[in-house]
Amino acid sequence: MTMNGVVRILLICVFGYALLLTFVYFYQNRLLFLPDIPSRAVDNLPSMVNLAYEPVELLTSDKVRLDGWFIPAPKERGVILFCHGNAGNISHRLDSLLLFHKMGYSTFIFDYRGYGRSQGKPSESGTYLDVEAAWRYLTDKRSIAPSRIILFGRSLGAAIATHQATLHSPGALILESSFTSVPDMAAELYPFLPARLLSRLDYNVHQLLQEVSCPVLVVHSRDDEIIPFKHGRALYAAANEPKQFLELRGGHNDGFLLAGQIYIQGLDNFLSEWIE
Repeated sequence: MTMNGVVRILLICVFGYALLLTFVYFYQNRLLFLPDIPSRAVDNLPSMVNLAYEPVELLTSDKVRLDGWFIPAPKERGVILFCHGNAGNISHRLDSLLLFHKMGYSTFIFDYRGYGRSQGKPSESGTYLDVEAAWRYLTDKRSIAPSRIILFGRSLGAAIATHQATLHSPGALILESSFTSVPDMAAELYPFLPARLLSRLDYNVHQLLQEVSCPVLVVHSRDDEIIPFKHGRALYAAANEPKQFLELRGGHNDGFLLAGQIYIQGLDNFLSEWIE
């Protein structure tokens, strides 16, 4: 190969790498927020698993309308404010809604902007406004005492729930299958990129946890194929007392189901201690 050919190949590689960096920098929201996987359609309703529910429409402080459900429990032990993960919508969480109902907890689950039937486009700052609107619905509209609200976040939702816990005083915070931060995850997923420098998203759960004063339960599986177990252990180490760690088996999306009674009993033991 001639010198000109080598130079041409190097230039193509450099140009391609630059295009990749540009794509990652400007399209981070599309890489993280996946409302269309598996679908934005809200096809499944709580009534399909024999759960009574109330449709709720929220209006955020920046005038975005959000869709949600309130699932009441008889002899309510507390209320779970459910922040779901980065894919799908509220209709894909019926297993959890049924489980919490059987445990005696009412649940309020909502879709972030751009998810399901909610308006707008998802963003980090937007999700913080979304969960604040959900919190205000529970405390203002339903007059539920903050001490009876459990902020529950799964995967990306754990970052959103943790941020909310730094602003208010919930009865407890549960983080399930959470990462420490987006830059940490990006650096692990894309070691061939300067991921930390490129990241415009933060969701720094590790740092936020140090500002949380309520009881914290960290739930993570050693088998998690998406967010490594070490993230859960790092979050537990960062959390203030009182805190507990619940270890599961199973994958990122089905660990809570495969763990069965271990998961249910772990949550029940934790909540029975802190939610009156």
